[in-house]
Amino acid sequence: MENNQYPTVLVLGASGTIGSQVVKDLEGKAVNLRITSRKQQEVEQLTREGKDCKYLDLDDPKTFALALAGVDRVFLLTGYTVAMLTQSKTLVDAAKKAGVSHIVHVGVFAEWDTTDAHFAWHQMIEKYIEASGIAWTHLHPNMFMEAITGAYLPKNFTYTTYWEDRRVGYIASSDIAAVAAKVLVDGPQRHAGKDYWLSVESHNGKEIAQLISEVTGLEIKCEEKGLEEFKQLIEAWIANGADSWYASANIEFVSQMLDGRMSYMSMVQNDIPYILGRPAKTVREYLMEHKDVLISSANQKA
Repeated sequence: MENNQYPTVLVLGASGTIGSQVVKDLEGKAVNLRITSRKQQEVEQLTREGKDCKYLDLDDPKTFALALAGVDRVFLLTGYTVAMLTQSKTLVDAAKKAGVSHIVHVGVFAEWDTTDAHFAWHQMIEKYIEASGIAWTHLHPNMFMEAITGAYLPKNFTYTTYWEDRRVGYIASSDIAAVAAKVLVDGPQRHAGKDYWLSVESHNGKEIAQLISEVTGLEIKCEEKGLEEFKQLIEAWIANGADSWYASANIEFVSQMLDGRMSYMSMVQNDIPYILGRPAKTVREYLMEHKDVLISSANQKA
């Protein structure tokens, strides 16, 4: 049942890793929750279930108006392709027309003058949101802990890293979602014009391998690979349908990690306790939650 005294919050990417968790964190809170889908059947199904779900295709701005009508706050997270530039620009324009009062955007952990392409795209989107006149809050997560149990899952008792011995900061996606949900509930009075930095702990590959060993009871070694091996990995990503612009930007990321231009990725900058009033999830806690997956994968041949 819609409560007209509550703000209406639109969550984009509600079926994704972070978006789905934002939706869960918002359920039962003092907001009217609206989600979207680019699949008409899914919209009809969720509507039958009593959810406020609207059809929205980020590649088709004609679908924006009805999805945004009556919306007060927007959670903006696009897919990882160069299309994020057009998608975000056109959605922000539509949000302005619709009278949206606050945009919460998930960006990247980067210095203002970064030259890495996919980091620069996020920063251009942030500047466009700021220029729109709509109140904004930017979230800046560092490396997702999910990478350890996803793209870089240990195989054959080996954890592989592609930036040699360089450190990187980590954040759990559940904490990114929790921060986003809190900001969306509290609204612009408390969070407008804020940049929140989400980097909880800094580790290199050997330290991650050691943590996995301690959590699983297995002996996990670290293989420190570099740029040439990473390029081979990217070729496989592209062959499997990854956006070639975005995939190529990852090669630049590894290059800059290795030559020091992105040494700031090793920083710990953790605003979670200020926003949530609790500690952030640690890498060890995250690995404990996924202990069975790690053990199963580590026992498999690469």
